[in-house]
Amino acid sequence: MTSGSFRFERFVLLPGDRQLRRDDVPVELNARYFDALALLVREAGSLVSKDRFLDEVWRGVPVTDEALTQCIRTLRKQLGDDAADPRFIETVPKHGYRFIAPVEAVDDEPGPRPAGTAPPALHPAPPAWWRQLLLLGGAGTIGAGAAGLVGGLVYGLAGASQPLEPGLGAGSVLLVLVCLTMAVGLIGGAGVGFGIAAAGFAAGRAGPWSVAGGALGGFIVGAFVKLISLDAFALLLGRSPGDITGAAEGALLGGAVGLGAWLGSRGAGPLSLRRAIAATALAGAAAGALIPLLGGRLLGGSLDLLARHFPDSRLRLDPIGALLGETGFGPVSQSVTGALEGALFGACLVAAMTLVRRRLSGAD
Repeated sequence: MTSGSFRFERFVLLPGDRQLRRDDVPVELNARYFDALALLVREAGSLVSKDRFLDEVWRGVPVTDEALTQCIRTLRKQLGDDAADPRFIETVPKHGYRFIAPVEAVDDEPGPRPAGTAPPALHPAPPAWWRQLLLLGGAGTIGAGAAGLVGGLVYGLAGASQPLEPGLGAGSVLLVLVCLTMAVGLIGGAGVGFGIAAAGFAAGRAGPWSVAGGALGGFIVGAFVKLISLDAFALLLGRSPGDITGAAEGALLGGAVGLGAWLGSRGAGPLSLRRAIAATALAGAAAGALIPLLGGRLLGGSLDLLARHFPDSRLRLDPIGALLGETGFGPVSQSVTGALEGALFGACLVAAMTLVRRRLSGAD
């Protein structure tokens, strides 16, 4: 068909003005959904595959199939169409969609816009793939840093409740632990967040590859941080604390976060924030509770190990153990705090990434 305007029933589609009008009244559509309708109308009578929508409308932004489903649902609503008895958009199960209404191509678009009518906003070109990757991975990093802030406040308040030596105030302990846990959160979030984002771009859409991406990112960052940390302790203090959080813990938690992100993107509606947070919090909590049972340690267990390895340390997490009926920071305390750490880390990371992904995909 031509690149001018298109008429079908009471509607006129104006690609140049990026506007759909019904009886000369503008119909509200966001930019992505307008692009999807324009693609369908240009290919009227022909099947438009799901992959073609992802390539030409979302242009490489990794989104779920539910985002396309919601797009078609919104288009039908705005056109007054019925999925069960379609007049405009026909579903071809497992393949895509077809525009079935007769379309008249008009080379010359209607005359000038009436005075006082603002021109419609043009859809800016989506960012390049590497910028989208930076945005998604950066969002995950910031989200995980926020989780580290909350965790630092909890552990800092527990540590500051112990009697301290003169000159070492509770505020100092709190500040040090908050800075430490935020740094750990940012580093871990960078590995897992960029791993999940990169996996989505490699696969062309969000999906089960998120699990592998999160696990790989967590593994690499965990191994690197553990190696550097142990070498730093040995260099500065002459001894290392032993088996702190490392590659295995990072891979398990990162994979769980990727799994939660994938499961949270499935189901009705596009990229539901609450569903993503809930699914990832559950998956992260399960992994965080399992890690100590398998002999590993997350942040709380590592802090307790450091404190006990250096007898002069003033940090003690015993108050947390006392709340759970243990003497010291025992296995129950490590599993409970591990579950909370995993849930908080995963929920904050995926919440931040979901908000950015929704913005990139044009979902309402």
